[in-house]
Amino acid sequence: MLWDSADSSRAVNSVAGAPGLAAPDGVTAARAAVRAAVEPLLREAGGARPESVLVGAAGAASAPAAARSLVGALLEDLPVREAAVTSDAVTAHAGALGGRAGVVLAIGTGAVAVGIGADGTYARVDGWGPLLGDDGSGAQIGTAGLRAALRAHDGRGPDTVLLDAAAGLFGDLERLPGTVGRDGNPARTAATFAPEVARAADAGDAVASAIVRDAAADLAETALAAARRITAGGEPLPAAVTGGLTGLGPALMAPLTAALTGSGLPVRLTSALGDPLDGARLLALDRATPHTSLVVRVRRTTANPSPTPATPPASV
Repeated sequence: MLWDSADSSRAVNSVAGAPGLAAPDGVTAARAAVRAAVEPLLREAGGARPESVLVGAAGAASAPAAARSLVGALLEDLPVREAAVTSDAVTAHAGALGGRAGVVLAIGTGAVAVGIGADGTYARVDGWGPLLGDDGSGAQIGTAGLRAALRAHDGRGPDTVLLDAAAGLFGDLERLPGTVGRDGNPARTAATFAPEVARAADAGDAVASAIVRDAAADLAETALAAARRITAGGEPLPAAVTGGLTGLGPALMAPLTAALTGSGLPVRLTSALGDPLDGARLLALDRATPHTSLVVRVRRTTANPSPTPATPPASV
């Protein structure tokens, strides 16, 4: 996304993402993805030279050397005065809380909480993937719903409307294992069943209700663990919940909200202010947020060969 600092207008170009900086050839893939996204916007802007580019990249927190390599590559590739790289979880946090300290619980196919304290302390809780973690995630809810459907199908578990719901979404349950795994990402496929589990819970199905309640408890535990690990600076910690799983509605969000607000911790639940792109722009322009120590930032020391535009500088 290209932002014009003069009027806050923005131009957007979406491309396929990269697998993460920690993956083999992760820097190369991220570099190519950023160029593919940014270069058309620069052409449309008539050769404008942005002030800065900031990338929120998966894996940046666990691969700081790769993050530094990507910063150097961006300075080589793009006509910017400054390049910066941080974790995509950090840009999501900054966007959701407007650059303030606090906790952001991001829930979708996976689940992760990021806490950033007033003094820059950083805590990441869960986000370990569907095999080892992501407790309470869409993948976990969907998988638990499908397991319950198969148990009912076999006669090993209680009756549940999830049996018919699974057959309606995926077809013949005898072929369900192959159906879930056929695209190479069974967690993502299983997560598509999470809305059916929530609908069944809303309708009063006891099995589905238990699955969603357990997920809410897991998610609250994740967010509260992050809150305990960061410094609040004497004020109640803002906490926001973001991600597609919030669309499951009251079946999930009501018990999750109750668990967060009734925890006894100084946590103040708030609506997300923006998205990760808003967070990236904020971090590109503002060095005074608690996130600063989590951003790898390099300013160009040599003259940039690209011409200086007549229009105000922008950020990418």
